[in-house]
Amino acid sequence: MLRVLAVDDEKPLLEELLYLLRSDPRVSSAEGASDATEALRRVTRALESGPDGPDGIDVVFLDIHMAGLTGLDVARLLAGFARPPLIVFVTAHEGFAVQAFDLKAVDYVLKPVRPERLAEAVRRACAQLGRPTESAPSTDPAGTPSPPPVVPAQRRPAPDVTVSDRSAEQIAVELGGVTRFVAIADIAYVEAQGDYARLHTDDGSHLVRIPLSTLEERWAPRGFVRIHRRHLVALGRIDELRLDGGTTSVRVGSAELQVSRRHSRELRDLLMRQATG
Repeated sequence: MLRVLAVDDEKPLLEELLYLLRSDPRVSSAEGASDATEALRRVTRALESGPDGPDGIDVVFLDIHMAGLTGLDVARLLAGFARPPLIVFVTAHEGFAVQAFDLKAVDYVLKPVRPERLAEAVRRACAQLGRPTESAPSTDPAGTPSPPPVVPAQRRPAPDVTVSDRSAEQIAVELGGVTRFVAIADIAYVEAQGDYARLHTDDGSHLVRIPLSTLEERWAPRGFVRIHRRHLVALGRIDELRLDGGTTSVRVGSAELQVSRRHSRELRDLLMRQATG
């Protein structure tokens, strides 16, 4: 069973999050904090009382955008404690996923929070703490058994991306508990972001938990070439090659990407061979 602290400076969202958490039979207690200062005070009290104390906290479900200290600031401060609680970020913003997982977050749940997605975050926290991960049937205040949250099988992996078993032509992208399948042919270029990579398509971008070097190896047969330590490009999506004062760049749609010196000659040769058939 988990002891949970939920932190959000928007009262209606905090109340909804607490309602969902308290409905999960794997959560023994769920308390709320409306700002970062209150959250830190409660966690400090929990740590002082010890892991088995009455104020113990196993997991903090933490919003990112709050007045004063952000959720990322709180997570950094908690990382300095000897035995910090686990962190699950709950946010309306996709763009902080890299920082969140760099801070060893268990999960990254997007608002509006869906019950089954939150149930999966609870499952992951239980797994990391060595607690039972499956929810047993719970009972409502009237004594009527209620079914456990249903967690679709495809959401059981960690919040990352792997090449889909469904088709070698697609990559599976999980966002907010929904798995989308992006065609590799639709990807124009890939940008490295630490241990992650951002896939750029004509319709937007998708963050995946795969290093750029891994995608380079897997997608070389599909015409993807490394042009820089930060970029992998689909050769057929390059619109222009530009040489300017000893520097080389390519235009891919509306994006202009730098080509490193070590890759410049190889790229020019590949484009020349492609142009001449």
